[in-house]
Amino acid sequence: MPDDKQSRSQSDDEAAEDVAATQQRLAETYQDLAERSQRIAQAFLTRQPDNDSVPIPDPVVVGKAFMEFAQAAMSDPNKLLEAQASMWQQYAALWDTTAKRMAGEEVEPVIAPGESDKRFRDDAWSEEIVFDFIKQSYLLASNWIYSSIRNVEGLDPKVVEKVQFYTRQYVNSLSPTNFAPTNPKVMKQTIESRGENLLNGLDNLLRDMENGEGELKITMTDMDAFIVGENVGASKGKVIFQNDLMQLIQYAPSTKKVAKRPLLIVPPWINKFYILDLQPKNSLIKWAVDQGHTVFIISWVNPDSSLSHKRFDDYMLEGPLAAMDAMEKATGERELNMIGYCIGGTLSACTLAYMAEKGDDRVKSLTFFTTMLDFKEPGELGVFVDEEQLDSLEEHLEGHGVLDGSSMSQVFSMMRDNDLIWSFVINNYLMGREPMAFDLLYWNSDNTRMPAMMHAFYLREMYLNNKLREPGGLSLDGIAIDLGKIKQPVYWVSTLDDHIAPWKSTYAGTQLLPGRKKFVLSGSGHIGGVVNPPAAKKYAYWTNRSLPEGPEDWLAGATQHAGSWWNDWNKWVKRHSGGEAQARVPGKGGLKAIEDAPGSYVRVREDTKP
Repeated sequence: MPDDKQSRSQSDDEAAEDVAATQQRLAETYQDLAERSQRIAQAFLTRQPDNDSVPIPDPVVVGKAFMEFAQAAMSDPNKLLEAQASMWQQYAALWDTTAKRMAGEEVEPVIAPGESDKRFRDDAWSEEIVFDFIKQSYLLASNWIYSSIRNVEGLDPKVVEKVQFYTRQYVNSLSPTNFAPTNPKVMKQTIESRGENLLNGLDNLLRDMENGEGELKITMTDMDAFIVGENVGASKGKVIFQNDLMQLIQYAPSTKKVAKRPLLIVPPWINKFYILDLQPKNSLIKWAVDQGHTVFIISWVNPDSSLSHKRFDDYMLEGPLAAMDAMEKATGERELNMIGYCIGGTLSACTLAYMAEKGDDRVKSLTFFTTMLDFKEPGELGVFVDEEQLDSLEEHLEGHGVLDGSSMSQVFSMMRDNDLIWSFVINNYLMGREPMAFDLLYWNSDNTRMPAMMHAFYLREMYLNNKLREPGGLSLDGIAIDLGKIKQPVYWVSTLDDHIAPWKSTYAGTQLLPGRKKFVLSGSGHIGGVVNPPAAKKYAYWTNRSLPEGPEDWLAGATQHAGSWWNDWNKWVKRHSGGEAQARVPGKGGLKAIEDAPGSYVRVREDTKP
């Protein structure tokens, strides 16, 4: 008995020590949280006078749109009553089917998530009655809200577009997957880890608030896992020319013979060029070099306020036109083929139209990646472009000189909020996990700034006024340009699920160019459909020899092909290669090497203060 008492006493002492240790850890944790929260709040308040960010969304614009919507909706109350009655009927059906499931009956769901909705793929959302009810209840409410907006008549289409977009942000934010008690996966993890996931998640949240100096800057990937020039953007080459706006990289050959005409790639300046050179297995640049092309690419500067005066014209003159001159000096070859990606494609089209007016025929073929020339239907980006918002943006740009890169990044994230916002909220803050090392998301986080004059011109004259499609509608460097004078053959790649340059909008551009054209539609989205190497054997692409006026007619007559379009493009561009030449070594031609690829411009991060 004494031994039993002694054992119990020892156990009680150990338990007391465990409780004391736990209390001490909690006290230390709370103290740390308090100190970090105070630092975050102070950093937020300190940076407000110098905050360069544009308010997104603009509360004035959003509020005005919803006021107009509310007035239109109240003008026909019968429709609201009908919608309300319909919702209650659906909820009654849900309660009935839930009761039957609880009684052991097999029943069909009243509503199910769409095929592309990844939020409810965990089995518990269907197998566990409570979570199934929560899921269906949310989906019914969501559908009711969306249908109520669609049924309102008499509203300006732009207002409807804004209301739908911001309503989707609201509805998606309230998904039960975004809250610990209503997410079965999070609840399971919380029970198994005794809440450790939530503590880790809080730590991750505070870290992201600290990194954003009081604003939430969600970490999407392991930022320490990649170094530009080492394991991303690492293809061998040299910078052989540079000016204020760009460095020109020439890549080292991997074949003894190359296409006579070199290849110039004009990437977008909204992000860094190395999306086309992430890693050897998915690098379009390396692949093109291996196919026997002498590849040059423009690496745009990450501008600061000293470059605020740079115009769209300057991006043309100091970008592709300066690159062509440098390529001729480096290789001795006057003629070339050209690729433009997204806004880089828009600039490329402007450049060729400008060259046509000047009688300059150096470019022998043009390839567009996800490029818009007709901005009549720009997709969801149009939500952020109207007279009121552009006036506000231009006022901001006038005071700051550049648009902060995080502003554009936030816009793109809102366009795919479930994938680029809420999935990380769940993973990082509710599950308490560290984000995975993912090269694409590292690149996506490497934002760039934009000069005031250039960006304002681009948004106003192309997105708002749609002047590029009009013959003589735009003048660059004092010359009125006309896309109808571009005679070069064009290979056009768009992507089926593109949320930045919708493929039907890019297709409209084919009707503006008079030369021989081939339009190709790739599976996946703005990035995945382009960065799709043949070895991956992913997605598919569609081709159609005819180019009817409407995109739906084109798709109806298109032929589907398995895998990547890269080989199809290579066959096409080789027909415009001008024959063969000896491989060219960067820095050994008419221009000496300045530094190794990927150069110094690409290493300047947006979070490096100008």
